[in-house]
Amino acid sequence: MATTAETELTFTSREHPSPATPEDRAAILANPGFGTNFSDHMVSIDWTEGQGWHTAVIGPREPLSIDPACAVLHYAQEIFEGLKAYRQADGGIAFFRPEANAERFNMSARRLAMPDLPEEVFVESVKRLVDADRAWFPTVEGGSLYLRPFMFASETFLGVRPAKQYKYLVIASPAGNYFKSGAPAVSIWVSADYIRAAPGGTGAAKCGGNYAASLVPQAEAIERGHDQVVFLDAVERKWVEELGGMNLYFVFEDGTLLTPPLTGTILPGITRDSLLTLARDEGLAVREERYSIDQWREDANSGRLVECFACGTAAVVTPVGQVASRDGEFTIGSGGPGQLTEKLKSRLVSIQRGEVADPHGWVTKLGD
Repeated sequence: MATTAETELTFTSREHPSPATPEDRAAILANPGFGTNFSDHMVSIDWTEGQGWHTAVIGPREPLSIDPACAVLHYAQEIFEGLKAYRQADGGIAFFRPEANAERFNMSARRLAMPDLPEEVFVESVKRLVDADRAWFPTVEGGSLYLRPFMFASETFLGVRPAKQYKYLVIASPAGNYFKSGAPAVSIWVSADYIRAAPGGTGAAKCGGNYAASLVPQAEAIERGHDQVVFLDAVERKWVEELGGMNLYFVFEDGTLLTPPLTGTILPGITRDSLLTLARDEGLAVREERYSIDQWREDANSGRLVECFACGTAAVVTPVGQVASRDGEFTIGSGGPGQLTEKLKSRLVSIQRGEVADPHGWVTKLGD
């Protein structure tokens, strides 16, 4: 047993009765995909009104037992995060900006009337899980261990009010490439009939409802032969916001970099924020401004817009080559990865994997 710093919360450990065999694990790690395979262990911590956080356990990943009247099933009080653990150039293991994930987790919790989780407990929980499942790092090039911390209302009750009991868990999944098409750049569909978030809503929170709302338009995009869907604003239906699960960046011929501003309807992506910093490090002019779909089309057709990319924890940095809507299609630049996109991606990944210096103190090594 051990106690987290700055809290009285003590973690206990439960031995796994039947972990994956080395042979089964090796077969998974040779081709892990994304989000379909999971490591042996998980973290679980409970919260109860009047008691706070308690019963912190690192133990076997196993099914949950919940009552049919469990609050999350009826009122959707749940949030989650996504971050990765990386194998470093020196053979060690590290996380990329886990404190930022902890901070965003609590921002989401407040929006959904859920309790804050102390940031040091969040970071400690992911460290403990990765330490327990070190053997689950993929052997494929660029592989990582994807971590999914999440919290849900676990109280048994029917009634519209904040729950009095919550459960926080962390699970891990060995990860390869997020997009499976193998194309050098993705193609996206502009949704005309659906929105992702509205002013005053939960767009800036990382909660399942936002993603559930994207599933129908995402299916529409796939049916039309595209990889992802991009959403416009809810009021004027003209301003580009974000993809189903990623932020967008636009690169112009004069070297300017533009991304839509965080106005409450866009998730404040940690990869988005990191790329803003790296771009400024390069001396680039960076703008956080609204950008319309009509301007996007015009700039792409005129050649003023030379690159476009999406970013997020799962996919990291993904070039956007084609954009389609009911008004037709257009190609960005050559339709493939651009030079600045590749440069920023390389710089970010090199920091994450400990291959270059980390001037911003973003990397937290396991054991620190």
